[in-house]
Amino acid sequence: MKSNINIQIELAEDKMPETIHWTAPDGGVPDLQAAKAILLGLWDGQEKSALRIDLWTNKMMVDEMNDFFYQTFYGMADTYLRATKNAALANDLKEFAKVFLKKANDALDK
Repeated sequence: MKSNINIQIELAEDKMPETIHWTAPDGGVPDLQAAKAILLGLWDGQEKSALRIDLWTNKMMVDEMNDFFYQTFYGMADTYLRATKNAALANDLKEFAKVFLKKANDALDK
């Protein structure tokens, strides 16, 4: 059995992402959904290295990026806990996420 997650990126003239759309039919998202940013991480087991695709549109505001990173860090903590059962380190990551968001929001207020 195979399953697809489809990501469509439309580039502006300067080759920066103008729009990002995605679908995941087997995941309950059959129709194109708009997104302002995507962080995709892949693990190359042979090379023992992470590969990343990080894209965002010019419509992504800094406060949204702050929230996006906070939610990503927090979600990574949950994933890490499920994968490793290391609650202490997962909680450390969640605490980092909270501190990150506070500092990021404080920087916006300056």
